[in-house]
Amino acid sequence: MTSVTYRDAGVDIEAGDALVEAIKPLAKATSRAGVLGGLGGFGALFDLKAAGFVDPILVSTTDGVGTKLKIAIETGIHDYVGIDLVAMCVNDLIVQGAAPLFFLDYFATGALDVEAAKRVIAGIAQGCTISGCALVGGETAEMPGMYAAGDYDLAGFSVGAAERGTLLPAGVAAGDAILALPSSGVHSNGFSLVRRIIANAGLGWDSAFTDGRTLAEVLMQPTRIYVKPMLALHKAGLLKGAAHITGGGLPGNLPRALPDDCGAALHGPWEMPAVFAWLAKTGNVAAEEMLRVFNCGVGMTLIVSDAQAAMALLHEAGEAPFVLGQVTGTPGVVIAGQERLFA
Repeated sequence: MTSVTYRDAGVDIEAGDALVEAIKPLAKATSRAGVLGGLGGFGALFDLKAAGFVDPILVSTTDGVGTKLKIAIETGIHDYVGIDLVAMCVNDLIVQGAAPLFFLDYFATGALDVEAAKRVIAGIAQGCTISGCALVGGETAEMPGMYAAGDYDLAGFSVGAAERGTLLPAGVAAGDAILALPSSGVHSNGFSLVRRIIANAGLGWDSAFTDGRTLAEVLMQPTRIYVKPMLALHKAGLLKGAAHITGGGLPGNLPRALPDDCGAALHGPWEMPAVFAWLAKTGNVAAEEMLRVFNCGVGMTLIVSDAQAAMALLHEAGEAPFVLGQVTGTPGVVIAGQERLFA
């Protein structure tokens, strides 16, 4: 009987080892105060005291990139989904007032393509650098028979911390201003609808968008990471609450940062990336559905009482905030002028 190896079964241990060696410098470059050890152990260690915390509360998040991965796989654009993965986690930490500390990833595939995987993880490292957290470990799972050729899946896990008594939201009340931080595009939500729209229109990822870029180039813009400017706003005592605008859009996410007896009145139209009007027109998608599925140009909402001071700090940090509306004493999100948003 012929001897069978793990490689015969579709798992290449040497490829996995090669990937670990390739990404060690990427992970090392993200190190921050508090990290103990490096890649290769059975677990990652972190010293909260060394990171400067006195009485910390830990906050944890996990997320993925969704079917945006299908575009990365079909186009070979693997460089940005790692940033998306980090963004989806750390943006959820900062809205709770927590500074991201460390990140772990899970990369699963049928047959490991070391070069593609390295590009994905390089994006993860870049996202960690942008957000100030350390890439301390992860798991690469090669599972033949579970994934089609070339397919892979991603999940991310992040832990942050805040000093006791500084968690958000806190003190949000009717009359507070709601500021918006712009998105770079579709970010990482709604891609099942995006893919359906493009398929129904008979277009491909290499089809030209209105500005001459391909659809793939427009849609693969990575999710923005808002951690550092928001940390500065929080440390200045100007941030009362925030909502990361992901699946569910403004109507589904903004109430998560509001007291039960409060709502929001938002004033449209506002400027947004051209891809949203294009999706609405090409797919014949109603404004209400667009707002329920996509971020529609607003990647993050911030709730503040001193809008002028908050805007000034954010401008200094390189952001382009704008006043989106205000907190009201009536539950629910009302968006005035939404019918003109996608004209």
